[in-house]
Amino acid sequence: MSKSLIEKLWRENPEIFKLLKESKNLEEARKKLFTLSKDLEWKYREGEEELHKLEYATALEAMKVFNNLVSPRNEKIAGFSTLKYLWSLAKDNQEITKEVNDGFLEEFIHLFKAMKGKADISSGWLRPLLEKDGVKIVNFSKIKGREAGISRSNYLDKLYEKVHNFIDRYPSGCDDELIKEREENRQKILDYFAANLDNWDDYRWHLKHIFQDKEDIEDLKKLIPLTEEDVEAIEIAIENKIPFGITPYYLSLFDFSSSDRKYDYQVRSQVIPPVHYVTLMKEHRKERSYYFDFMGEHDTSPEELITRRYPMISILKAIDTCPQICVYCQRNWEITGPMMTEGFYTKESLDRALDWFAENTSMRDVLITGGDPFALSDNLIKYIMDRLSQMEHVINIRWGTRTPVTIPMRITDKLAKLIGSYIEPGKRNVCIVTHIESSFEVTPELAEAVMKFRKQGIYVYNQLVYTLETSRRFQNVATRIAMKKAGVDPYYTFYPKGKEEHKDYLVPVARLWQERKEEARLIPGIFRTDEPVFNVPRLGKNHVRAGQDRELIGINKEGRRIYLWHPWEKGIALVEPYVYKDLPIYKYLQELAKRGENIEEYKSIWYYY
Repeated sequence: MSKSLIEKLWRENPEIFKLLKESKNLEEARKKLFTLSKDLEWKYREGEEELHKLEYATALEAMKVFNNLVSPRNEKIAGFSTLKYLWSLAKDNQEITKEVNDGFLEEFIHLFKAMKGKADISSGWLRPLLEKDGVKIVNFSKIKGREAGISRSNYLDKLYEKVHNFIDRYPSGCDDELIKEREENRQKILDYFAANLDNWDDYRWHLKHIFQDKEDIEDLKKLIPLTEEDVEAIEIAIENKIPFGITPYYLSLFDFSSSDRKYDYQVRSQVIPPVHYVTLMKEHRKERSYYFDFMGEHDTSPEELITRRYPMISILKAIDTCPQICVYCQRNWEITGPMMTEGFYTKESLDRALDWFAENTSMRDVLITGGDPFALSDNLIKYIMDRLSQMEHVINIRWGTRTPVTIPMRITDKLAKLIGSYIEPGKRNVCIVTHIESSFEVTPELAEAVMKFRKQGIYVYNQLVYTLETSRRFQNVATRIAMKKAGVDPYYTFYPKGKEEHKDYLVPVARLWQERKEEARLIPGIFRTDEPVFNVPRLGKNHVRAGQDRELIGINKEGRRIYLWHPWEKGIALVEPYVYKDLPIYKYLQELAKRGENIEEYKSIWYYY
């Protein structure tokens, strides 16, 4: 814990320090703090202390959060006292304060700033960058008519240039330079396996050459540079049957010149597991099927192969394996590995699940997923579609698949035509939901696969998991733009499942809200049709933008925000909320700094509660 940060904390609000220092116990401190907060709030509401309208709104929100943090009710829910840490800091109680780290101090430094109306939200984070470039910020309320229109247009051009410079840091896989690089990578892979372009265009060749076992590690090391940690993690995964697999096509998206992840961090991080991940999976492999089931699918399955959390839709898990494994997979507790025989269900099991859908006429929408259901044969896909299309109550069928990203060759004209043949305008729709993580993955092959669907009248949507490696300033904006150019509509931006084994992938909840407000808002509305969501275990999706659907009830000694997530049924039925321990903002910013980001550009993140 930094002594200078403690001094900075109390400089931000000497009144709170004095009050805490003089309080004999926590209850006395609590009551005085509440009175102090309410008095300050009334000064703002009365107009005694004048703030910019935006700073005023932020100050009121900060005081609401502060009162939440010192509330006895919330201490009981969170299981600890945030106030006790603050009080101990003021009292210089070494026994307790030595446990408190810099993340906790930074949270309250910024909270105190906001309460005092000094968050500097009103000027915005981009304004200083524009002014540094010599852009004059015009007060448009002082000018009228065409003069105002021209002036504002000129300003927006400058704003676009600045934003474009950020977006330009994240090239699309359809850019000529990357296309050429990937063609060279492709040739290296083909030469290594003594194969040709006809083989490459055949998805079955890729399925036969998935990198997934001990022998494949040697192949990988000969094809691409890997760090010692990469090799260690892959070896632990393979030895302990922890799902791991990379298709030859996806390997061609790697940077073949270096293992430093400077350029290909977005793709490597998805398939090469961290050591922490495989170590934890190894430790709990015996109880894996329950230990890692973050969403509680065991408790939301009314029938084998089915998950149901909502009134009108259920998931059909038609397969329990994929051609390629995402490290942060929600179903790592049951996925057995790439294209494993035991991952394919019997026709009898599928029939029982389909019978359930036939009997449950409230099912208007069926999401077919797994695993990756496009790893199934065309005949089995046809069988599933035949069965579902006989159910008049089913009006939408979704295929959740990552094959356009991992093996786009699997999307043949035959498959697209087959899927599209079940669309009946005005009666039944069929769509595809895929999982593109970055503009780096949007390649000509992916765009061609998507267009095959689109030509059949099938819309393609994307669910992006907002991980550490996809969360830099305007990175998701670049991905949205690349997707739209390829014919994919943004659908959801998911907060990554807050699973213990996924700690290397997590971002603070505040970053999603910040991205939506400060970055996505700058692109056309049709480009940002996705919704940021948090999946509440056993319950389902909750909207991150909806502040009324969560409460910030505590900040622990590590600087982790403790949220009470309200269920989606709020206002519909009585269901208990869910307590979630978030990633510390301070730790997240440190990780960004390690990756070369200027964390000053993220400073407003502290004020998204």
